[in-house]
Amino acid sequence: MTGTIINVITVLVGGGLGMFLGQRLPERTRETILHGLGLVTLTLGVHLTLQTENILIVMFSVLGGAMLGEWWHIEDKLQALGERLQRLVEKRQGLDDSPASASKDFVTGFVTASLVFCVGPMTILGAIQDGLTGDYSLLAMKSLLDGFAALAFAASLGIGVLFSSLTVLIYQGAIALLAGMAQSLLTKAMTTEMSATGGVLIMAIGLSLLDLKKIRVGNFLPALAIAPLVVALLGTLGLTLP
Repeated sequence: MTGTIINVITVLVGGGLGMFLGQRLPERTRETILHGLGLVTLTLGVHLTLQTENILIVMFSVLGGAMLGEWWHIEDKLQALGERLQRLVEKRQGLDDSPASASKDFVTGFVTASLVFCVGPMTILGAIQDGLTGDYSLLAMKSLLDGFAALAFAASLGIGVLFSSLTVLIYQGAIALLAGMAQSLLTKAMTTEMSATGGVLIMAIGLSLLDLKKIRVGNFLPALAIAPLVVALLGTLGLTLP
């Protein structure tokens, strides 16, 4: 759990600095920073996706995950959680009459940052490594990246980014605690396809950050579980896709 705690701290520190600087940065500068982060996010997604050994597995996982996500309304539930946290903050600060745009920014910041910080191979592999051996070096690297990302996000999207640290704590912490079981189940091939599938989701986030296309990325999250299951099924059947 050490790596996860470090990650939470860097998100809070980076997000806090982003909110402090955000009030002093021109709108054009904040927009450019966010677009720059979108470009890097898109590049990272492409890089991860190209590591797949079989693009059909990624395609099946993404489509299957989308169907499950729409069925379970994952994106709506993430937004509902963000709105609930926003109301709590407003009540604490006596801001119950805040404009709708502020609420929208809070939800956008919370959901976007949560997905960026928790989708990807570094999250899964780093948490497993931390939970099994106590080696948090991989999560330490991820924490630095997330800290800078939180700064950029918070400068443009506000306090919702800080609350994404709760998602990091719960998600990464759960993986670390279940690392023994995960390690015994995940093979290298499973991890590769799961990472490649995560790359597709990261590309979708990049497109949203660049204002090119708004995608309900949260509804694709089941794809991360489907990918290793498909690899396991093919292995059991002794089949490989071309």
